[in-house]
Amino acid sequence: MSGIHRLKFMIYSLKSVRNAQVQNQTVLLRVDLDVPIENSIIKDDTRLNAWLPTLEFLLKNEAKVVIVGHLGRPEGKEEEFSLKPVVNWLAQKINLSATEKKIGEFDGWQLSDSVSVLENIRFYPEEEKNDPQFSQRLASIAQIFVNDAFATVHRAHASIEGVTHFLPSFAGLRVLEEVEVLSAILENPKRPLCVIIGGAKIETKLPLVKKMCQFADDVLVGGEIAKNNQILSEVSKEKAQNCSLLVADLNEVQTDITPESLEKFIQVAGECQTIVWNGPMGLIPDSDNPSQTTFYLAKMLSESNAYRVVGGGDTVGFLKEHNLLNNFSFISTGGGAMLEFLSGEKLPGLVALEQNSPQIQSYS
Repeated sequence: MSGIHRLKFMIYSLKSVRNAQVQNQTVLLRVDLDVPIENSIIKDDTRLNAWLPTLEFLLKNEAKVVIVGHLGRPEGKEEEFSLKPVVNWLAQKINLSATEKKIGEFDGWQLSDSVSVLENIRFYPEEEKNDPQFSQRLASIAQIFVNDAFATVHRAHASIEGVTHFLPSFAGLRVLEEVEVLSAILENPKRPLCVIIGGAKIETKLPLVKKMCQFADDVLVGGEIAKNNQILSEVSKEKAQNCSLLVADLNEVQTDITPESLEKFIQVAGECQTIVWNGPMGLIPDSDNPSQTTFYLAKMLSESNAYRVVGGGDTVGFLKEHNLLNNFSFISTGGGAMLEFLSGEKLPGLVALEQNSPQIQSYS
């Protein structure tokens, strides 16, 4: 259906890394390192490959690069959340070897005279607190900051927002591409436009369902958040004016949406020209009852002629496992960041890059 779309969207004007004078400068490069790892083996390197063009650009232009990122949600310096497997992956990619080394006051690895990697930045509690003094110490190891970690731009953390107050700051190539693609969906999408939201994380996704109804023609809700009847009451006013909301029924054991709901989803999505998908319809790997509907929905979408954007770690990993990922139009590295961007939220990491306050500030 075609609705009235009144939400005012925030489209960003970002300074590109291509315009930064990086020659002979040390660049603090924030990237997405949060990938699934089992027994020191990376299960899905989609997020890692996404920022390699920015690293290559910086090295080609004779910059020294200090890579910073996080893995998981550690409580202190826990070995299981060490970035060593990611560092080994990168070393193989660029044909180098890694040796442990202090970079400023931070633990990390040196791969060459031009490339080093900090240990998991979330090992420091000041990171998520966006502590100004910690941000300044982090910034002190470089002369320029580049953010290419789209998956975390919705977090006001030290390595995302804080450091921009102390260094000239620029957007990496991947962040620029994400913003361009998602902005186009907000500004001038081919309609009808359908948003499919699944997975868990009810506390973060549920509030966004209402906002999705302010720009999408159809919003389809599956996964664990479909258990919450609050969805219907929250969007009841917008539904009549702005969009068609369809909340799936779940099977008896609450592990998947029903075949009947899947059929409705496929019918609605099949009539759309733009489709955004985030989150599986039910439990996927490591489950006694893996979601069959997620596979059938993925198969249908992979064969659609619509412009299809997919995001979220579980969804992207599922598509890659079933060799369907390359059939989608655009793979966003963000899950929550993608949904928040499309809902019109101000994302701290992008706001910080846009405002770019390079003057050194003093905190006592």
